[in-house]
Amino acid sequence: MRSRPVRALLALAVTGLVLGVTACSGAAPTPRPTLARASSDTVTVVAERSAADRSVRTSRALFRSAPGAVVAPAGDADAVRDAASAAVRAHVPALLVDPGSKKATAAVTDELERLGASWYRAFGDVTLDTQIEERDVPEVGRQAEAGRASRQTVLVADRSDEAAAVATARAADAQVVEMPSGVSDPAASGAVVRALHGAQGRPTLLLGASFADLGDPDWVVRAAQTGYRIGGGGQRPFDGHRYTALYGAPGAPVLGVLGEQDPAASVARARKLAEQYRGLSDVPVTPAFEVIATVAAGEAGDDGDYSRELPVSALEPYVDAAHRAGMPTIIDLQPGRSDFLAQAERYESLLSRPDVWLALDPEWRLGPDQVPLRQIGSVSAREVNGVSEWLAGLVRREGLPPKALVLHQFRSSMVTDRGSLTSHPELDLLVHVDGQGSQPDKQATWKALHDGGPDGLHWGVEELLRRGHPDADAGADHVRGATDAVAGHLPVNGRGFSTAWRAPLSGDAKRCAGRADRACEGGAGFVGRS
Repeated sequence: MRSRPVRALLALAVTGLVLGVTACSGAAPTPRPTLARASSDTVTVVAERSAADRSVRTSRALFRSAPGAVVAPAGDADAVRDAASAAVRAHVPALLVDPGSKKATAAVTDELERLGASWYRAFGDVTLDTQIEERDVPEVGRQAEAGRASRQTVLVADRSDEAAAVATARAADAQVVEMPSGVSDPAASGAVVRALHGAQGRPTLLLGASFADLGDPDWVVRAAQTGYRIGGGGQRPFDGHRYTALYGAPGAPVLGVLGEQDPAASVARARKLAEQYRGLSDVPVTPAFEVIATVAAGEAGDDGDYSRELPVSALEPYVDAAHRAGMPTIIDLQPGRSDFLAQAERYESLLSRPDVWLALDPEWRLGPDQVPLRQIGSVSAREVNGVSEWLAGLVRREGLPPKALVLHQFRSSMVTDRGSLTSHPELDLLVHVDGQGSQPDKQATWKALHDGGPDGLHWGVEELLRRGHPDADAGADHVRGATDAVAGHLPVNGRGFSTAWRAPLSGDAKRCAGRADRACEGGAGFVGRS
């Protein structure tokens, strides 16, 4: 019965002995580093020109305090490697000095003071003007105390340039994600998109000088965190992707093969079509839909714009079926006497989806006295820029992945002042050359339309599709060749039309040769890449 009090007294005696020894020796537990606090949606860009400056910025972004740090000269690879290893073991930042820059050296001293460091350890030839003690690094440091801070995700542009900063990230227990070699846009890498999606809800740090040109880093990260990817790749429509697309309007077989069957059967047909082109492409081929949302009409209609606008509800079954199948949908506009922006805004709810893109067909953009099939329409670069600005704003605002904006053209006059088209990081702009006439005529049109185009455009070309038509073989040559995109179109009010980058189709698809008075049948299209 008396054993418990005895044990308690013994325990107290031992505890007092330990405390007494600790007090007499003067030893104190090593302080733990603490992490910087950042909200879950914070995106920090560390893109200074020098590795020394980036090392200091990384430390500031990840650590609130640290008992010490390691320091090495930026140009000494062996010293940097040793410093990086020591930093990870000790759970402290790794900082670089630039021997030729007093400012960079002073920045390291300031960072040591900000961290509240009581020591530092120099590797290589380092001289600091500080009262902080230099001593050996602990063999094993204490892991950082997170507190209210969140574990961050660090996306590294080029690990070989960031040994010190990456060591700091590892010391802070951050998740380190590396960009693939030669890739500077996070949206272009499926692996990066997948990693950022998995890290959703954490602060993100973009590390590397190449990220200085990223444009809108907050949008890039938000878009990647959606997890949307094209096939097994990244989010960029025309970066490492080709597409085969069924073209047409719901319930209207005369306008293309998409309207010949219900959405589920269209998915199956699109997949079968894509299989026929995978042997011709050096990148994955993804099936797609191109749905005519507004159809140029021979009659003015109640609104007088010579364009029949399909309701969103008529398009949704096809968009939904494509989405379930992992296929993008391109919405095509033929505005008649209306304008492209007014019609695009009608479909904002669909365009707010990550896998719905937009195509403009200036042939059907008519003036106040023009009528479809009597005149060939045109659009100004100013109007296209208005659409692209609106669409890019929608993508940014909703945190959507990049979209394709397709501009159809077969005459120079169809897009006036094309050289002034503006680009947006949120959009991949494709000029799609709608072919007319024989193969030599199409090749001449292709070459002529390349003149005067702004830098950064992607290019596509249309081919006629009919059973037994010689253009089918010619299109295969385009796919194997250097063109950005080859396309086969379906008839729209008597003229074929399609989306980004396609090649002429197989015998399954036949299409209109170019005029309303010519017999024609629907087809599909092949979309290539840039």
